[in-house]
Amino acid sequence: MENGTSNGSGHGPAGDEPEGLFSRDLLTSLAWGDYADRFRPAISPEQPGDGLLLRPLQRADYDKGFLTLLGQLTQVGDISREAFLKRYEGMARCPDTYYPVVVEDEVKGQVVGAATLVVEQKFIHNCAVRGRLEDVVVSDDYRGKQLGKLLIAVINLLAKKLHCYKITLDCKDIMIPFYSKMGYTNENGRANYMTIRYD
Repeated sequence: MENGTSNGSGHGPAGDEPEGLFSRDLLTSLAWGDYADRFRPAISPEQPGDGLLLRPLQRADYDKGFLTLLGQLTQVGDISREAFLKRYEGMARCPDTYYPVVVEDEVKGQVVGAATLVVEQKFIHNCAVRGRLEDVVVSDDYRGKQLGKLLIAVINLLAKKLHCYKITLDCKDIMIPFYSKMGYTNENGRANYMTIRYD
């Protein structure tokens, strides 16, 4: 895994632009052959589409519509730049934990897709790590370009590269067929998702 540094190669809270919250090298070194045949026309982490760039989340994404994009997925709230940067820095201080990936339309300077891998450290399985796929969203204007599939495949491969013993997600029932096509399964006896929400 990447170690937290402040020279642009890891999760360091200072000097890590333009890399972002983690090193982009993690994304460009994925074993894409595992997924390449699922994309027609062909796209990849290095070539996500004309004018598009797949990369880690950056501080500057506050001004590139990242929060507006998340608003297409769920309630976000009125988050100030200060609050965004505080949360960003908090994530940066937790090395090897948060891996938010975005797709940017470089022509428009807008974030048009996003997904996050959260890596949880465990005592079980010989102090293994487990991955969670979170906050997958693609802008309404960019549907049909396979970006959702691309983001999920990237997160899956990233979890594997970081030696997660498994990766899980929560989704609405209507999305189960979509995630099933990307390799996710409902496990017997574990198909129910339960929660307590705090206001």
